[in-house]
Amino acid sequence: MQDIVVIEDPAAAEVSLDPIRARLLAELSEPGSATMLAARVGLPRQKVNYHLKTLEAHGLVEMIEERRKGNVNERIMRATAASYVISPTALASVEPDPARSPDQLSVSWLLAVAARLVRDVGALITGAAQARKRVATFAIDGEVRFASAADRAAFAEELAGAVTALVSKYHDESAAHGRDHRIVVAVHPSMREAR
Repeated sequence: MQDIVVIEDPAAAEVSLDPIRARLLAELSEPGSATMLAARVGLPRQKVNYHLKTLEAHGLVEMIEERRKGNVNERIMRATAASYVISPTALASVEPDPARSPDQLSVSWLLAVAARLVRDVGALITGAAQARKRVATFAIDGEVRFASAADRAAFAEELAGAVTALVSKYHDESAAHGRDHRIVVAVHPSMREAR
């Protein structure tokens, strides 16, 4: 089982968003059969089996074992990942584009950049899994409390200057075997988690 799978196929995204199927995906973090799942989720086994076949057809669950139980073969299923993220690629015709709203201070631009990040990293994960390689990434996640809007603006300006200086120092357009990397730095108000 993978840690995270990025869903790029529109049909698989649609299948995963069905509430019953989403619940089955969550339940299948631990292997189970249609009969076991039916008891856990309170649905008839036939209905659970129908949803499992749909999830399996889209690569969201997989059979890990088949057991003989009386006159029946019992299929033990497991989710293919612990978590799923739907890539904007699944909605390619309406995928956010940072170029459509290039105001770096707008939430629309930030969301479009975040969507591009999900799309790009999702494609990297898929490619790396197929090649059985790791992806070299780095991220910083933290919080800062600003005393005022002026302090927030000064922080953003100083942060932009520091990142620009680092890019200027390390960017080498002439590197024959170099590889471009995208840098995304975002500042937004923190959300309090519901308790």
